[in-house]
Amino acid sequence: MSLDNKIKVLIVDDSALVRNILAQGLSMDAGIDVVGTAEDAYQARDLIVSLSPDVITLDVEMPKMDGVDFLRQLMPQRPTPVVMVSAHTQKGQQVTLDCLEAGAVDFVAKPATDVARGLTEMMLELRTKIKIASISNVSQWKAKRSVTQSVKTGRELDKYEGWVVAIGASTGGTEAIKEVLCRLGPQSPPIVVVQHMPEGFTRMFAKRLNEMSELEVKEAENGDMVKPGRVLLAPGGRHMELSKTGNEFRVIVSDGPKVNGHKPSVEVLMNSVAQAAGAKAVGVMLTGMGGDGAEGMLAMRKAGARNIAQDEKSCVVFGMPKVAFDRGGAEKLVPLDHIAQTIMDIFHEQGL
Repeated sequence: MSLDNKIKVLIVDDSALVRNILAQGLSMDAGIDVVGTAEDAYQARDLIVSLSPDVITLDVEMPKMDGVDFLRQLMPQRPTPVVMVSAHTQKGQQVTLDCLEAGAVDFVAKPATDVARGLTEMMLELRTKIKIASISNVSQWKAKRSVTQSVKTGRELDKYEGWVVAIGASTGGTEAIKEVLCRLGPQSPPIVVVQHMPEGFTRMFAKRLNEMSELEVKEAENGDMVKPGRVLLAPGGRHMELSKTGNEFRVIVSDGPKVNGHKPSVEVLMNSVAQAAGAKAVGVMLTGMGGDGAEGMLAMRKAGARNIAQDEKSCVVFGMPKVAFDRGGAEKLVPLDHIAQTIMDIFHEQGL
């Protein structure tokens, strides 16, 4: 970050109007200094060298070179925190997930309706995410490795009936969740996941995870059964809770106020897991800003669950895992590439 403690931001967008709107909106924050704007990836490349921005805002869809190709070139050579500005369209959602895979820290969605009000909310969100991005760790992209083969998970699925794994994540979480799930084989315990993400994007994210991993991954619908080999992802803009009827776990998907500033909230999920599953649960807190889920994870541990959190070195933002660990909800901190194995080790310790 710059010496005067202002966050130096470079805006990259092919629209002059959007560049001006973003520059004016960001300049309203005394802690942000818009040091330059670029209309395409080639201009941006030169300005990154001359201006050394702390954070880049990048339009998802641009001429000449789109955001994905730009990130694939930028991140291995000069890892820099990037916040994408995305469209709510299906294509925009798809490209946004490609950008997160290629190294973007986070994204904001352009308003789809009520543009005047939506623009104010978007700028507030963008300023917040730029501040989070400015303290994020993107150094791992210097030597990005691919996900290795999956963990050996066991012989049959029946033994996991009545158990559940609850995962929470925020900033940087899409890649962290992908890495954990892709390391788990098809014979895995039931998994429920909350990733802070807006409506629409979670469906696309679940579809992508379903294609990339050996697990069945779907965006949760109210009443969905939680079962071995399946991952249920909380839908954007809705809370997800675990409920137990007899020997069966199902999810309750509902509306309601934000909790800890989020909907879906990790807190809501983990508190429900503490009540419904008790000691027959494993909690996992992945990278993210803030403390959402820390109290829920502590409730899980008090109920007898075994919990872990991602370590600082492998986190994009060591916020949620740190708070969960500091408050006693997580037993230990684990590198991202060891989390899948640690989950299965915990089950093996239970004789499963």
